[in-house]
Amino acid sequence: MTMSVCQFMFRKLAGLAGAVLSGGFALPALASSYGAGIENSQWYLSESVFECSLVHSVPGYGRAVFSHRAGENLSFFLESETSMMRPGRGQLVVEAPAWRPGVAPRAIGAVTVSDNRRAVILGNREATLVAQGLLQGMRPTVTRVAWYDDRPIRVHLSNVNFSGPYSGYRECVTGLLPVNYDQIRRSRVPFASGSTSLSDADRQLLDNIVTYVVADSTVERVFVDGHSDSVGSRIDNRALSEERANVVADYLRSRGMQEDLLIVRAQGDQFPVSRRHADNRRTTIRLQRQGERPDLQQASGPGTDFSG
Repeated sequence: MTMSVCQFMFRKLAGLAGAVLSGGFALPALASSYGAGIENSQWYLSESVFECSLVHSVPGYGRAVFSHRAGENLSFFLESETSMMRPGRGQLVVEAPAWRPGVAPRAIGAVTVSDNRRAVILGNREATLVAQGLLQGMRPTVTRVAWYDDRPIRVHLSNVNFSGPYSGYRECVTGLLPVNYDQIRRSRVPFASGSTSLSDADRQLLDNIVTYVVADSTVERVFVDGHSDSVGSRIDNRALSEERANVVADYLRSRGMQEDLLIVRAQGDQFPVSRRHADNRRTTIRLQRQGERPDLQQASGPGTDFSG
């Protein structure tokens, strides 16, 4: 006698239940999902000439941040006070929110999940794809297994109220400084043997330093130290290093650097950084902010470049 559809389904379900009770089959763990809903989704723009950022609160998890520092590209990170995802390889997809059924998800690729406070950090390409997904009304989602068990953790970003702050972010980016503090806090101008001439690349570097220092009122000292190689007499080398330091300092002044910030010193050949003579023919520029511990004013050993 032919088995009815109802009888077949009943037997299949009974068999499945028996397997679960006997320990022969495990149901997949349910995912824990974190993200803002329509009623509480907000994006906040923070803007300055130093950095433009978009911050989004992810309830139950932490926050998501698009960050664009001066002199760098757009980046993105997920931040949480507690480690919720197990370190390892996670997945990033751009999927449709619940109110847009039928739209296929788009995989961006694997992401590295760490046990740091910033568990997920994305570079410019991935961050741009995430932003584009939000602008298209999609929901970027990071999935990774939980720290303490095998259930998946899903952290998703809401596109609600994103487009307005993103427009402000794009406008903010146009006003960013050409460099940030980390990029120019220690800079180096190289010189050819016996030369005190600045190249176009040197002038561009010094222009960027002046632009930054003028904008950052927390910079309280700019150390300019001239150096030479050890070829020739020590007296001549000291004179040459002084001229190199003055060439750089004079250019900084001519571009608007305040005189009271500058500390100009000639070091001669006493602080080599390399056995290669070319590496030692230089002027170094070091910026010091308020509250930063000044570097030691004595060289700690051979090859130490304390000044820059």
